[in-house]
Amino acid sequence: MKKKLILAAAGVLSIFTLAACTGGSQDIATMKGGTITVDDFFNQTKSSQQSQQIVQQMIIYKVFDQKYGKDVSEKDIQAQFDETKKNIEAQGGVFADQLKQAGLTEKSYKEQIKQSLAYKAGIKAHIKITDEDLKAAWETFHPEVEAQIIQVATEDEAKEIKKQLDNGDDFAKIAKDKSTDTTTAKDGGKVKFDSQTETIPEAVKTAAFKLKDGEISEPIQATDSTGYQSTFTIVKMVKNKDKGNDMAPFKKELTKIAETAKQNDQEFVQKVTSEVLTAANVKIKDDAFKDVLAGLVETKDSAKSSDSSKKEEKESSSKEKESKSSDSEKSKDSSSKTEESSSKTEESSK
Repeated sequence: MKKKLILAAAGVLSIFTLAACTGGSQDIATMKGGTITVDDFFNQTKSSQQSQQIVQQMIIYKVFDQKYGKDVSEKDIQAQFDETKKNIEAQGGVFADQLKQAGLTEKSYKEQIKQSLAYKAGIKAHIKITDEDLKAAWETFHPEVEAQIIQVATEDEAKEIKKQLDNGDDFAKIAKDKSTDTTTAKDGGKVKFDSQTETIPEAVKTAAFKLKDGEISEPIQATDSTGYQSTFTIVKMVKNKDKGNDMAPFKKELTKIAETAKQNDQEFVQKVTSEVLTAANVKIKDDAFKDVLAGLVETKDSAKSSDSSKKEEKESSSKEKESKSSDSEKSKDSSSKTEESSSKTEESSK
């Protein structure tokens, strides 16, 4: 389903390509007394939120493709193309039909893949990993472990299997016979994973990392890949590895984790996108899209506004400090006068 949505969204982009290529002269429909052209359709829909988002994406991808497209290999493009095709066909779909429905050819779809990968390459080019980033990655990192798993649909079945295992039944045999995890069941439940593995639910990983070699967990409840149904997993730890206190042996893994964290940091991604778009000097020619890059491109006016805002904050802070200093002086002066008056009163009393 995810891949279908990607291709469907790509199909909307073809409307804008069509409008650009035909100059609006192509008829969509004719009837007695009139016609509806691509240009009519474009003018009717270009102000919609979806159209605004699509044009924004087209601009971003175009700019990044021009600057970072050279960093994308044909091998990478083909790999993603093949993966999409494989996933669609695994769900019973026909890849060629979905391309056609989306208004794409294999060539145009690969071009969109190239632009998407160029965008990722541009973001990655701005990543600089610091010691603080590595320390943050270290906090949740756990090295790869070797284990066996049995996954079933109900808690009752999981509890029954756990009893059998406690009585000495063979873990691998039960995994082959009863595990619903088809990827591991045929191999007796054997699996390797670390803290970053996405195919193992977080709840299962957390519980597994606490096990000693040879130890078997209680049934662990987690949601399946759909996010709607629960599964129950029993883990047998074959070989666990403590990370210790030294990050050095795991620097490669930690760097990769830190890079992924940066790529998923929306604030960082938006900052990089803004810098690249600003450098490209993008000019919006159609007033219908005048605000399409609002918040992403720093203009002279926005830069002045930002500088003015910072200046006002600085002046406000300075005035606040002066005010506090003045109040403090007044307080001291008042206190001094009070003490002086008190002293005179005491002398008079004497």
